[in-house]
Amino acid sequence: MQKNPTRDELLQFIRDAVTDPEFSRATFAGAARGAAAEWVRVVARPVELRGERHVQFAYYGAKKVVTKNFAPDQIDEPLTELLLIGFAGVHISTRTEEIDVRTSRKGKVLIGRRTMGEPRAAEITTHNRVKDVPLPEGRADHLLEVMGVANAEGVVRPTMRAKFTQINEFLKQLTHALDDTDLTKLNREIEILDCGCGSSYLTLAAHHYLNDVLHVPARVLGVDVNDEVIRKSMDRADRLGAVGLNFECRRIGTADVRADIVLALHACDTATDDALAQAVRSEAKLLLSVPCCHHDLNKVIRAEGVLRPVLRHGIMLQRTADLVTDAFRALALRIMGYRTDVVEFVATEHTPRNLMIRAVRGGGAGRAEATAEYQEMKRFWGVTPYIEKALGEPFQQLVKATPL
Repeated sequence: MQKNPTRDELLQFIRDAVTDPEFSRATFAGAARGAAAEWVRVVARPVELRGERHVQFAYYGAKKVVTKNFAPDQIDEPLTELLLIGFAGVHISTRTEEIDVRTSRKGKVLIGRRTMGEPRAAEITTHNRVKDVPLPEGRADHLLEVMGVANAEGVVRPTMRAKFTQINEFLKQLTHALDDTDLTKLNREIEILDCGCGSSYLTLAAHHYLNDVLHVPARVLGVDVNDEVIRKSMDRADRLGAVGLNFECRRIGTADVRADIVLALHACDTATDDALAQAVRSEAKLLLSVPCCHHDLNKVIRAEGVLRPVLRHGIMLQRTADLVTDAFRALALRIMGYRTDVVEFVATEHTPRNLMIRAVRGGGAGRAEATAEYQEMKRFWGVTPYIEKALGEPFQQLVKATPL
């Protein structure tokens, strides 16, 4: 234990520890006994910026987190501010020891030091390697907290790690797809329809990210036939205080809205086709669809000819039917005037249903090459996919206009 230090001595002591090459982390917390503070906890750690060592201070408030980086010769100011706040405890970790600085109610400062048995590996974060995601971990986000994905400090809950990854991957796809449209240049709010919104994690994320992060005004309507999930989604929207975020219990395809963007994320079986048809009828500029279970073609594809060795096995028939169904969907959208591709949504460890159909409206409908491919696929597989029924007569007339 050391003698009771003055404030200047304590500042010098903490400065020496934080700028030492062995420093790994410092936490300032506990009941503040100095100036009124908006921060409940501050964490300092070494980071590497453009090849030079800095110290990053993360300031945790009740509803926000602010991070600032300082070169070693700049840290007197933030350390002085922290001492003025008067946190009751400061815990400093280095590769070789643990240091505790405690301030009693009467202002007495006690310093304890404990040597580590085995030196820890250096912990320096290289900022150039930080993964850039729309909603990063470690930063307080009211949306993630309300959805139960992260706690108030932005720490992702272990059981919600896959959902956290899924949300960020979806937002990256949405941002990338928006760049291919002129929707951000509208002189009005973007209208978004989420078909089969379910628990609405991605619906809420899309509204939050566009309006609150990118500052792109957008209104979002989520629809689902399950009144229980709609009720829960409405409750979350109320807790967020979100404006322009609504939910309705109804079947896909019955919403009276002319959407600029249509989302269909894990809509079951032919509900995905109904959502695609809704997008086409709305002349939506952008469609993002992640199909869920596929049953319609699985029931009618027959194990015949050269494919019999493949299709006689149930699991292989199912996977083949999944791919054929999504190929028909992507091709049908091309016929209706969309530039379409199919990409991996997230890695399979996060969800087995990981194919995303991205479609941007542009170009003319009824292109001969696309309609010819569609007819040939129907002939080869001996099926009529549900997407043809969902798109109705306008689509059927385009296909018939191109002879085999």
